[in-house]
Amino acid sequence: MPRPPLPRLADFPAQTFDKLRYGDTDRQGHINNAVFASLCETGRVSVLHTPGPLADPGCAFVIARLDLNYHAELFWPGTVEIGTAVTAVGTSSITFSQALFQNEACAATATSVVVQVNQASRRPQALSEGARQRAKEVSGAF
Repeated sequence: MPRPPLPRLADFPAQTFDKLRYGDTDRQGHINNAVFASLCETGRVSVLHTPGPLADPGCAFVIARLDLNYHAELFWPGTVEIGTAVTAVGTSSITFSQALFQNEACAATATSVVVQVNQASRRPQALSEGARQRAKEVSGAF
């Protein structure tokens, strides 16, 4: 069965970038696989904090799941473009679809779930209607 085509940066309603550092490389001369998760975090945090915090007062988001698929190597020096879309909004969770790009080529795709947690109780807290609406503004066709 043929693989579905990889996404393009233009497929994502939220886009940001991150600069690759020499320290991100490993002995094989490419960006270490663990750095890919940090690059995805940059995209999620951009959505969760722009134009202001999406979390309700007294709450924060914690990552509950990350599924990361590698498609190509990333190399230093350079930058990585990060595409992010919200694909689902649950009671207390938000699901993201993301992709990392270098020189317009998709190097990785990811799906992640964050949960809003009350900082005092350390338990999940339902998203407010305002938070749900803001999250839906970054929804994509995935």
